[in-house]
Amino acid sequence: MSFPENLQRLRKANKLSQEKLAEIMNISRQAIAKWESAQSYPDINKLITLSNLFKISIDDLVKDNEKNLCELKGKVDINGGFILDKKVIDFMIRAKRATYAGKGADVISSRPNSHDLEHIEGNLKYYDTYLGGEKFAGEEALWKDNIPFWSMNYIGRVLDEGFLGDFLKEALALVPKEYPYRGPLEHENGEYKYICTVEGDFTWYSGHEEIYKNDVKVYECNFHGGLIK
Repeated sequence: MSFPENLQRLRKANKLSQEKLAEIMNISRQAIAKWESAQSYPDINKLITLSNLFKISIDDLVKDNEKNLCELKGKVDINGGFILDKKVIDFMIRAKRATYAGKGADVISSRPNSHDLEHIEGNLKYYDTYLGGEKFAGEEALWKDNIPFWSMNYIGRVLDEGFLGDFLKEALALVPKEYPYRGPLEHENGEYKYICTVEGDFTWYSGHEEIYKNDVKVYECNFHGGLIK
């Protein structure tokens, strides 16, 4: 059962209208309607609220959502017939883990003082290029047969000297299949905590990630992207 189906089932089982659930969640009824029709998905804070409200784990609440997002509800026809499927998501995750998150070596810069990383498997290519360091901006993209079909832009900054680059790479290496853009929704290691929120799916989405050290925010990054043709 998918997340939209789970949400609708739980809401009705608890005799809640969309309006009443929206009131409890302090959001609009339209937001609930979009969740139940798979037009959008809640961020991690909303998922936690739903989990607590219905006394169900987040994993059980969204467990089939991974399959839906990876297959993009029957797949998407782009670029003259190319069908995006789970293989593309798997390639993208391997590429991310092999490049920045895996401390992969830079390739030749495409622009003055840019950092460029790439990963190629057969006719699929992943490219990540960014500028800056403590304050940075960049773009990731995917190609099939040298035709670009997906892109993501990001911009971020280090807020405190307590930031640890290796922890960011550790979090990004855990990129989940259901949200294959940055890192997991949450990850902790010692005094560091990574939090990522995402709205939308592979075709059109936006998100935000933060890192805290002992409850002090030391890093933040905004990102957005989707399919291109």
